[in-house]
Amino acid sequence: MHVFLAGGSGVLGAAVIPLLTAAGHRVTATTRTPSKTAALGRLGAKPVLLDALDGEAVSAAVGAARPDAVLHLLTDLGAGNSASNARLRTVGTRHLVDAADRHGVRRMVAESISWVYRPGPTPAGESEPLDVDAAEPRRTTVVAVQALETAVRELPEGVVLRFGQLYGPGTWYAPQGRFAHDARAGRLPATETVASFIHVADAARAAVLALAWPAGVWNIVDDEPAPGREWAPVFAAAVGAPRPAVTSTGDLGRPVSNSRARRHGLDLEHPSWRSGFAR
Repeated sequence: MHVFLAGGSGVLGAAVIPLLTAAGHRVTATTRTPSKTAALGRLGAKPVLLDALDGEAVSAAVGAARPDAVLHLLTDLGAGNSASNARLRTVGTRHLVDAADRHGVRRMVAESISWVYRPGPTPAGESEPLDVDAAEPRRTTVVAVQALETAVRELPEGVVLRFGQLYGPGTWYAPQGRFAHDARAGRLPATETVASFIHVADAARAAVLALAWPAGVWNIVDDEPAPGREWAPVFAAAVGAPRPAVTSTGDLGRPVSNSRARRHGLDLEHPSWRSGFAR
């Protein structure tokens, strides 16, 4: 299979490329940063310099590649700006879907997020409604996710992967990542908000598996959703930070169920953040 990987130079994209090539797939991978094209080549992909916000350029790139599937892993996390990431989810996704449709690509697998469900105590399955009535700034994120997922599912074989909080090398939860710095500075609170995690290596395996999964939405999280009062002290200890202060936000969050993906062959190298953080 020839896979057009949008967002190949991101943390998840870089983890996916070796798995795709090892499975015998041919990969065309995009980046908007000229200095990152060489790294994509070393990973085994054909690099393409592309700004996903340029619709004509996206269409031309997909048309030139003539892929069998598009793997959409575009994010804009460098500045930690939810508005810029929301714009990429809406505008960039629209351009990718339109390009795929124009050039006869039926299958797209797209990265979404799992912390967009309405708060509550019970595990959320994929059919649960999104929290589109949330207050800002959360509403901007949830509405952008809804736009991404709706666009992707316009394609006959549109697959949406709602990933948990990514941790592992290169992520904000890495030992030198944003949240590790916050923890060491005493800025990472331990709250009642429930989070679901997924190690970047397990997320990458899920993305490759999803190239053969049925169309629809899939939760990609580990087996142990937990409140911050449980996971934050373990994370802090793992990155050499003091024990975080226990605080309350009023936000329950929502546990997320991975049972559907588990039934379809998702084996987790890191089934819990407990062992994953320690490693």
